[in-house]
Amino acid sequence: MLSKTPSTVNWRMNAVIARSVGIVPIALGFIIGMYGLDHPASYWLQTSLGLLVTGMLAQADALYCSPRRMQQPNSEL
Repeated sequence: MLSKTPSTVNWRMNAVIARSVGIVPIALGFIIGMYGLDHPASYWLQTSLGLLVTGMLAQADALYCSPRRMQQPNSEL
């Protein structure tokens, strides 16, 4: 049975998850990027760039969630 009340989005939890998920690919991107610069013919440089972009997108999502959390009427600081 479906509920008729609209579900509220937990923006705080979304921001925490996005920040946590964003930190890991950025760190791995830098580590793998150092290896990729030593071996430019390998695929590691492209992999590191993909990880950096993924991490930045996750951080951007967390940045989007932060002001949205403040707009909720029952938000906690």
